[in-house]
Amino acid sequence: MFKKTFVTVIAATTLALTACGGGAGTGGGGGGSEDGITMGFAQVGAESGWRTANTKSVQESAKEAGVDLKFSDAQQKQENQIKAIRSYIQQQVDVIAFSPVVESGWDTVLKEAKDADIPVILTDRSVDSADTSLYKTFLGSDFVEEGKKAGDWLVEDSASTEGPVNIVELQGTTGAAPAIDRKEGFEAAIAADPDLKIVESQTGDFTRSGGKQVMEAFLKNTPDIDVVYAHNDDMGLGAIEAIEAAGKVPGKDIKIITVDAVKDGMAALAEGKINYIVECNPLLGDQLMDLAAKVVAGEEVPARVVTEESAFTPEQAKEVLASREY
Repeated sequence: MFKKTFVTVIAATTLALTACGGGAGTGGGGGGSEDGITMGFAQVGAESGWRTANTKSVQESAKEAGVDLKFSDAQQKQENQIKAIRSYIQQQVDVIAFSPVVESGWDTVLKEAKDADIPVILTDRSVDSADTSLYKTFLGSDFVEEGKKAGDWLVEDSASTEGPVNIVELQGTTGAAPAIDRKEGFEAAIAADPDLKIVESQTGDFTRSGGKQVMEAFLKNTPDIDVVYAHNDDMGLGAIEAIEAAGKVPGKDIKIITVDAVKDGMAALAEGKINYIVECNPLLGDQLMDLAAKVVAGEEVPARVVTEESAFTPEQAKEVLASREY
């Protein structure tokens, strides 16, 4: 299964790069030099450890590949990303890549890029546009599958538990693809056990401070909480702070499931403060640059590139923690 996924990733990466064509020999916008590609990259922001690692991966991979990277930080605001993309169009870059803040509202600016003959690659997050010709490929994780993995673990872990299991959910940014999909996958998985119920669900905006604040409110409003499901590690780490401040033991009194597997989250998992983490790999830079190269060369690439990922228990976290790159 992993081998198949890896092959898919490589093929998808090839697709993404081919799709982002536009440099020499592809008839794209043509903002780069004769020897390299110019890429405009519009990042969501720096809201989490995952995002910081993702940004570093893209920047380092661009440098290694000789790609002229024009980078912008949208500070989690869609209007900032749209402004950045329009700036890249005016600069006639060869390819635009971005991780959408939210799923909706991109058709107009993506059509502007298409009309300018500048290909677009989606990274990490998708858009809900019905016109898939507005972008060449999507490189990233299967967020629904991530939510399903989290739910499947809880169903198995709760199999011997009698009575209701009260779950509180720390959602990601409202309208963002990972928040929507991780919720969908988790709910579909826990539907197999009628005793598993989400009693509170609110956005923590993918931030540690947001997770802490929302968890504090949950603890006041819902005294009987058995499980926290956080859409990313940072919110889960914030929840740990709130749980400890309330005099409870995270991982024991209240079980915690998160998504990402960044180093801070894995450290908490190894300590037993988190019970299970589903991995979401932020190191997409090499694949993105490879895709860009293939697009410029006029090669065909897949419409979807899924990254290979795992999941971890506390015991597994202890084994790999020292070698984590992010």
